[in-house]
Amino acid sequence: MELRNVAIIAHVDHGKTTLVDGFLKQSKTFRDNEAYMDQDLILDSNDQERERGITILAKNTAINYKGVKINIIDTPGHADFGGEVERTLNMAEGAILVIDAGEGPMPQTKFVLKKAFELGLKIIVVINKIDKQNADLQKTINNTYDLFLDMAQTDEQLEFPIYYALGRNGKAWREMPADFNADADLTPILDAIIDYIPAPEKNDEQPFQMLVSALDYDSFMGKYAVGKIKNGIAKSGMPIILLDENGVVGSGKIEKIYLNSGMKKVEVSQAESGDIVSIAGLKNATIGYTVADPLNPEALPAPAIEEPTLRISIYANTSPFAGREGKFVTARQLLDRIKKELETNVSMRLDDSQDANYILSGRGELHLSVFIENLRREGYELQVGKPEVITREIDGILSEPVEELTIDVKSDFAQNVIGEISRRRGMLMHQNENADGTTRLIFEIPTRGTLGLRNVLMTATKGTAVINSLFLRYEKVGPALPKSRTGVLIAFGPGKTVAYGLNIAQQRGITFIPPQTEVYTGMIVGQNPTDRDMEINVTKEKQLTNIRAASSDMITVLTPPTTLSLEQCVDFLEDDELLEVTPTALRLRKKILDATQRNRAKK
Repeated sequence: MELRNVAIIAHVDHGKTTLVDGFLKQSKTFRDNEAYMDQDLILDSNDQERERGITILAKNTAINYKGVKINIIDTPGHADFGGEVERTLNMAEGAILVIDAGEGPMPQTKFVLKKAFELGLKIIVVINKIDKQNADLQKTINNTYDLFLDMAQTDEQLEFPIYYALGRNGKAWREMPADFNADADLTPILDAIIDYIPAPEKNDEQPFQMLVSALDYDSFMGKYAVGKIKNGIAKSGMPIILLDENGVVGSGKIEKIYLNSGMKKVEVSQAESGDIVSIAGLKNATIGYTVADPLNPEALPAPAIEEPTLRISIYANTSPFAGREGKFVTARQLLDRIKKELETNVSMRLDDSQDANYILSGRGELHLSVFIENLRREGYELQVGKPEVITREIDGILSEPVEELTIDVKSDFAQNVIGEISRRRGMLMHQNENADGTTRLIFEIPTRGTLGLRNVLMTATKGTAVINSLFLRYEKVGPALPKSRTGVLIAFGPGKTVAYGLNIAQQRGITFIPPQTEVYTGMIVGQNPTDRDMEINVTKEKQLTNIRAASSDMITVLTPPTTLSLEQCVDFLEDDELLEVTPTALRLRKKILDATQRNRAKK
């Protein structure tokens, strides 16, 4: 059977996974009565992917179309999960670049296109969501051509077909349609994959070689090594060796081989060069290793993964409530789970631990927050500190990461955004008015200037800002940034909060917790509008007397508390604070809980 391996790449929310849904359904991969036919975002099976509406993990599926098997790799669109793109694109010979007709090429569009060009992939452009109210087709196409001119490394890469799609409706056209309601399906794009994307190179007569690009697990077979067979034929029962760039690291035997078919794995006795396979039995395999014939111990080049730019300290929970709410509460259990994550999360790093705290590095706040949320859902208790930017010494100069920050915002709020970014040492590079009454602002800003920025901008723009960033380069570390947050309200003593005590706190500032919440000394319960921290007795009850009061004095009406998400809590932290994370609660706290010791430490 003929074979094509194609990746779907795009900026976040431009419609990649929806397009894959259409491919799976229209290729008759499922029976008409299968549940998948009624589902959307079929490949986004992870709970956080469905809740956040983004792809976090790259996934493989396969369809048959006109006698050709098409392996499809769905990749994330958010810059924080760029490592997933880098490790999986080498399994493809071509890529479908999806671009939103309204937004046009965005920061992550540049990133994924650059990676695809570096690997020499053939590109098919799909302009999606062409029915959007703010769609400007000609502008989007012009900007796409400009992007290719900037990114292309050869003249051949400047030649690419463009298709127009309504991914949500499962429709695509070679030319822009006059009527979006006309009968259509996705066959123009599927035909383009067969006609334009080259088949993988066949090297069946060579000794077996496969680069491990992903790992998968199940309770039946345990670990699977996933990758594209570069050379030779893989057969069940054949002996293999594992290699890294330094040489042989292990040996074993292929127990079982699986190929993708829709959402299922199908066992086969052998697979040929070009096939994307899942191999069971290689317990010591990890991403970047080469699986090879023992008679030809030669490693394939591993994909280059960009280094993390942000780090965060993770501790076992030491609060007065430690051990109450989680199943896994020790530092050893936490370390074991982090090490397991590092096997598959290729852009995450664990630095040397210091005093039982683990320093975890990643691509951004979202990248780290998703992992912390996974820990929480799995039953772990932990504490995390304020994120820090990773600096490097380059040519003897201490340097920090700089990002391209793109913000689409209602034009009324553009000056608010410019003012806030300028305060954080950001420079405005471009400003363009969009057709829908919004303004696109493009800045260059140190990564440390983006910490906590999302919450501030959402408040300043009444939730209308759409924020995207892309790592650019390292530059000499600039001057210190002004403090972006005021002081906090701290629980004076332990107990359960009551309306009377919280009312006193709300007269001082904003509260984060409702009545009947258990607190401990040193726990942060709100934000003070001034720069200093203030202790508040939120467990204090009103003193009862035998003097009858007016009925209005007997009712305490509280403002609803401000509830912070995990990302907002991480953004909120200062250097002397921690976030306690458990399966049932998020609690902000001071590192030093006792007020006297805290004051001594400041001196």
